[in-house]
Amino acid sequence: MSARKRAAALSRREFLKSGAAASAALGLAGAARFTPKVYGRARAARKMIVLGLDGLDPDLTRRWIDEGRLPAFAKLLRQGGDFRPLGTSLPPQTPVAWSNFITGMDPGGHAIFDFIHRDPATYIPVFSSTETTGAAKTVRIGGTIIPLSSGRVRSLRRGTTFWQALEEGGVRSTIFKMPTNYPPAETGQRTLAGMNTPDVKGSYGIFNYYTNEATSLVQEAGGGGRVHDVYVIGNRVEAELPGPTNTFKREAPETTIPFQVFIDPSHPAAKIVIQGNEFVLKEREWSGWIPVRFGLIPTQSVHGICLFYLKEVRPKFKLYISPVNIDPARPALPLSTPESYARELERRFGPFFTKGLPADTSALENGVLDEEEFLRLDDMVYEESMAMLEYELGRFDEGLLFYYFSNADQRQHMFWRLADPGHPAYDAKLAARFGQVIPGVYAEMDRALDLALGRADKDTVVLVMSDHGFSSFRRGFNLNTWLLREGYHRLQRPWRQEQSSLFDNTDWAKSRAYGVGLNSLYINERGREAEGIVAPGPDKDNLVREIARKLEALTDPLTGEHPVLKAFVAREAYRGANRDAGPDIVLGFNRGYRISWQSPLGGFPREIIEDNTQRWSGDHMTAPGVLPGIAFANRAFTAEAPALEDLTASVLGAFGVEKPGDMIGRNVLE
Repeated sequence: MSARKRAAALSRREFLKSGAAASAALGLAGAARFTPKVYGRARAARKMIVLGLDGLDPDLTRRWIDEGRLPAFAKLLRQGGDFRPLGTSLPPQTPVAWSNFITGMDPGGHAIFDFIHRDPATYIPVFSSTETTGAAKTVRIGGTIIPLSSGRVRSLRRGTTFWQALEEGGVRSTIFKMPTNYPPAETGQRTLAGMNTPDVKGSYGIFNYYTNEATSLVQEAGGGGRVHDVYVIGNRVEAELPGPTNTFKREAPETTIPFQVFIDPSHPAAKIVIQGNEFVLKEREWSGWIPVRFGLIPTQSVHGICLFYLKEVRPKFKLYISPVNIDPARPALPLSTPESYARELERRFGPFFTKGLPADTSALENGVLDEEEFLRLDDMVYEESMAMLEYELGRFDEGLLFYYFSNADQRQHMFWRLADPGHPAYDAKLAARFGQVIPGVYAEMDRALDLALGRADKDTVVLVMSDHGFSSFRRGFNLNTWLLREGYHRLQRPWRQEQSSLFDNTDWAKSRAYGVGLNSLYINERGREAEGIVAPGPDKDNLVREIARKLEALTDPLTGEHPVLKAFVAREAYRGANRDAGPDIVLGFNRGYRISWQSPLGGFPREIIEDNTQRWSGDHMTAPGVLPGIAFANRAFTAEAPALEDLTASVLGAFGVEKPGDMIGRNVLE
């Protein structure tokens, strides 16, 4: 079998495990070098606070200001501040949008087009933002592999970050958990990595669930969970906590740590013993952070931290363990610049969340955590974030402070169904209990703004921004199924359509187009894809426009609406030197629609459009004009419709720093 066919034959599970390739660099990784250039000098020392509140919607924000629910936002406007809907990215995905802000470019410049990209040599989905490689040179001694050179974690984002430009302008910055800044861009500024920072397995987050109740999980790309079947024998449970793969060993086996659970025979409680740590939990009680160490070879270990949650001891045993976060006191992968910054925060606050998106949406989706348990976990994230914000504001005396919150984005994804009676997953009883979660999290973001305003003096520029808005995700569009029905894609065994994944059933010799990721469609182009059949030039251009027209004309037979509001031809929509590295068509969905759950990884469900019955019920993969973000400032905006890239130029302009030549935004703040 050829190398390409072997790769194409990967199972879905193997793709999900492929994130563990990051283990090859654990303890050996280093960030890519950056050669800075001076674009200008600051006119004078000034102060600016930027709050990045992921997912705040302008319509909801304005409504709840008017209803008196957001007093800090209202105060900002009364003090002469300004508010604008903020033009988002194409597509409005979190890694794409924040990359626009980081670099002041669109995806044609910074080369982040989607959560998921694809390898044209294999057609296999790959993560879009980072690339991890193991040691280039090794020597094998028996069953042990000794690396002779370092592994590497490399960001695939192109361009200069605005804090690197500020650094060359002599402006100090603190960049706290900026999404898509893993590994942290090399700089002398204080930065802490945000979204895309993996757990110790190199994934977006794998939780572990131990139970003697029959349970199965729906996996997701780059994250999810694992069920471990356990037996309660004499009120005792023996189990193992999995860790990173051990690339020092032949066949790279998975590392594990044994632990024991001793169940109280008469009370709903248990004692857990792991690596010498002993702690008692009652039912429905969370532990604090528990340190763990995965041994690789005598001189190499990977340190992590995790949370235990004892869900139930009887009649069934149920124990949840969070994804094992990288230990900020002993990080095995790069977390911050300088390296000492993460350790400084750990000394001040103790262990803290380092995984890029700490809320465990997959555990809620799979019913491992219920709504109340999920909210308690996300409350921990919020409380930690507020404590660290207060700390950073307390020592903020000059330059720029950027601070990010993920809570609104994650809660809207999971609880929109309980605020939308028309959603297929709406539940009236749950809505009575949790229908106010979304306005509640906006109020929490308001408290963060109030904290920042309390620290800002009259000379401090305060900017509040979100990367996109939100709407209901009621119906899923199966792009690859549509391509199959329209004759643009062919299967080798059509009778196995619904069992296909990762394009393992595709006849590439007869397939002209395919979809990978959440908004991306690719032409099977000759000379670019391994088995491409569409000639570049007019043949390809005509095919792209034909498919785009048909996508926009498609109607949902259930609603009569157009699921795809606009199919963007990427070469026309993007600017920059990297625009040809991305998809050929970018799908801009209508309100209420998004890509289906199976299509992004090469699946072919039976129906073209289907109800979304999952807990993940709110989303933002629409055409950019449908769901803008927000921009609030205590200065006036000079543009009616600013975009993310304009805020980048405005941050630099606030300090008199000239923007790099490849930034496409303009200064829109007085």
